[in-house]
Amino acid sequence: MAISFTDLHTEVGLKFLDEFLSGKTYISGDQIQITKDDIRVYAAVTGKPGAGFQNASRWYETVSSALAVRFPGKAAGVKIGGQVAAPVPSAAETEQEEPAAATNEEDDDDLDLFGDETEDEKKAAADREASKASTKKKESGKSSVLLDVKPWDDETDMVNLEKAVRSVEMEGLLWGASKLVPVGYGIKKLQIMMTIVDDLVSVDSLIEEHLTVEPCNEFIQSCDIVAFNKI
Repeated sequence: MAISFTDLHTEVGLKFLDEFLSGKTYISGDQIQITKDDIRVYAAVTGKPGAGFQNASRWYETVSSALAVRFPGKAAGVKIGGQVAAPVPSAAETEQEEPAAATNEEDDDDLDLFGDETEDEKKAAADREASKASTKKKESGKSSVLLDVKPWDDETDMVNLEKAVRSVEMEGLLWGASKLVPVGYGIKKLQIMMTIVDDLVSVDSLIEEHLTVEPCNEFIQSCDIVAFNKI
């Protein structure tokens, strides 16, 4: 079964690679020396697999050490003949190819460690980074927060106070429903819901750096967190 390089930056792809390498030192199963297949897959993996992928992690360190010995200081950014590495061939395809016992000289001819990146390679690298950033955002947790916003006195215009609160905009912040709640002596406070992306919005910073400073502090005396629940 061929391994798709496009999957090796995902957990699914790494899991498949980890299972594939069970009981193997190298991709080909050769216990003696590194092959081109190892170099191709090594070039496609974005970094050392985590502890959850023990076989792949062990293989990655083995290949790194082998490349460091054969090509000191050149292992990073491995490319095959200046081209994007192709998928690892299946067992049937391998049988039709020449034996893997090629000479070191032949391997060295095909291994381009300093070739300039092609436009396709640059685009592929940019797409991988964009995919990782998108995945991180999708995985970020969210929270629902109920906030008490208190005016200075009973003469504070509560309509303008709410407008001041909702005027604060930032990535990962969504204002929700609100209501006025009597406090006493004719004073009312604003209770307002908001949904935040935990990695992007700090409620403490929102209060200290936006809601209780100019221009919002013209209407807002203080803010308190009434409820904070993970979604």
